[in-house]
Amino acid sequence: MSGEEEYKLLAKYLSNAGVCIEFTLRLHNYEKQYVTSITVHYMKTISRSSTNVILICGTVNLLFLTFLSNENFFHKKTFILSSNWGTNDFITTYAPVLFNCSLVLVPGYHYDLDTPEMRNFLQNFNPSNYPEDKLLGDIWIMYLLCLSKDPNKNKMYEYIYFAAPILLNCTGQERITDLYVFRGEYNSPRVHLAVDLMSRALHDMNMKLEEKSGRNRETLLYKSELHHNLKKVQLKSKHGEIFSFNENGEYITSSKIYINLMNIYGKVTRNFLGEFSPWAPPDQQLHITSMAIPWKTKDNTIPRAQCVDNCLPGYRKMPIPEAQTCCYNCVPCSEGEISIITDSVSCTQCPDMEWPNEAKDQCVQRKEDFLSYSNGVISICFLTLSILFFLLTQLVLGVFIKYQDTPIVRANNRSLSFLLLVSIKLSFLSVFLFLGRPVDITCMLRNITFGITFSIAVSSLLAKTIMVCVAFKATKPGSSWRKWVGVKLSNSVVLFCSFIQIIICMTWLAISPPFQELDLHTYPGTIINQCNEGSAIGFYSVIGYMGLLAAVSFVLAFLARTLPDRFNEAKYITFSMLLFCSVWIAMIPAYLSTKGKNTVCVEIFAILTSSAGLLVCIFLPKCYTILFRPEMNMKTNLLGNKYK
Repeated sequence: MSGEEEYKLLAKYLSNAGVCIEFTLRLHNYEKQYVTSITVHYMKTISRSSTNVILICGTVNLLFLTFLSNENFFHKKTFILSSNWGTNDFITTYAPVLFNCSLVLVPGYHYDLDTPEMRNFLQNFNPSNYPEDKLLGDIWIMYLLCLSKDPNKNKMYEYIYFAAPILLNCTGQERITDLYVFRGEYNSPRVHLAVDLMSRALHDMNMKLEEKSGRNRETLLYKSELHHNLKKVQLKSKHGEIFSFNENGEYITSSKIYINLMNIYGKVTRNFLGEFSPWAPPDQQLHITSMAIPWKTKDNTIPRAQCVDNCLPGYRKMPIPEAQTCCYNCVPCSEGEISIITDSVSCTQCPDMEWPNEAKDQCVQRKEDFLSYSNGVISICFLTLSILFFLLTQLVLGVFIKYQDTPIVRANNRSLSFLLLVSIKLSFLSVFLFLGRPVDITCMLRNITFGITFSIAVSSLLAKTIMVCVAFKATKPGSSWRKWVGVKLSNSVVLFCSFIQIIICMTWLAISPPFQELDLHTYPGTIINQCNEGSAIGFYSVIGYMGLLAAVSFVLAFLARTLPDRFNEAKYITFSMLLFCSVWIAMIPAYLSTKGKNTVCVEIFAILTSSAGLLVCIFLPKCYTILFRPEMNMKTNLLGNKYK
């Protein structure tokens, strides 16, 4: 019962101090067979435990202690002995290896028995002078091996404890002070305290009653009076500390802390480590005088006394099924969450514009994702290609302007060629709108710019193709197609086809224009700074109309490819439109399956590839003829072989 009460109080105080009890084992003073069976269970429990510190309180159980000392596994554990165990010197001498480097709590009060009155009493304290004290006779048999006056008791003790008749007649000069266990410094302090308090209370009560009534004190012993006087008893230590009962009936005393140390000869000594004073301020209650504590652990580190490690910032506690509430697993915070304290119960969500760092212990600014001008190799490659193709287009335009009066330039409608080269240059320059941090104005200009410039370019090619067909129709005698030959038809085709694209773009901008968008969900920890198309119908209408013009140009050019080679550029238009359509058809699924800067890369690649295809397929063969085959750039060579 005393052990159960001590455990409840201890568990209460440990819980209030935030100390976790991983397991609790109760020791029973039953027969050896029963204790053996439960000891196996206890050892399994302790062996599965992650803690290396075991606290023993309650009533001393030597039988259980026997099993502990026989298991090498427990020799690695650090024990903390409460006052019941710690004040019993026999415990540490019985199992010195087990309790080596373990902590011992000893009550702060200490009784000095070396006084004249006590010395006189102890000199005469023997079975001869106190025959009614049966315990004293048993002590003389057990420790001094003296025969008692009861032969049956002598036989029983020899049979149970000694297994041989070794008891002798003693001289009567033996003293209890000769016994080592009696000389123990810390033996039975609670018994001393109880006797001292009771005697003081009885003395005070009787003195008061005699003063009041003058009657015999033995007739006036009342429990209520005794209890009343007992609560008022105070003891004063050598250091001036006052020990007394509190309002809860607890006797408040200090506790001295020792550590058991075993020397090479197997003898255990105790070194004083410090003291706990409950009446001191909270931050001054524990006073450790020596920090150089020899622990049992490897490298002399402090023993691990937790069923789990502390959950560091960035983690939270997760309960373990069928385990103590203070035993838990540590799991990382979920995506987008942090914890900033140790052993956090829950994690905190970061603000929208922030994201946890790698340790998940603080929120940091999210990394922005967009295709910047300095975004590594990709941006540099796109910028380099755009500038190179722009310069190449400018060079081709310069060649055509210089040789604008030559037959090959005039025969292919030089005004449309100039317009086509200008639109190709603008297409290469539109790449710059796709680089850098997106804003609303650049988002609107991006698709509108390349949509209109490509429409002008493809409309020019369509006009060229139509003019080729009309020109050959007009060569027949009496043909009515002659009235369509001229710049009016080509200009009308370009203006009409481009105007439709402009109307589509303006409608798109008026109804639901593109705008800057911050995507916080696609990639964790990243803000995708991108352009939202606003109206998907508007975007695909621009792409679709551009594809329609390219398809019509491709069909007409394909039909006109059989006309005389030196006059006809329909063959080149066919190849350029085939490349143009292939690029933009392949761009659509790639555009839909990418996010952020990858989407921008797909668009830039499509613009560069299709623009370069128009430039290379249509103008480079003509430049080659103008610059390296001038003899072919003559009026006599403009017609095919059948006209020569």
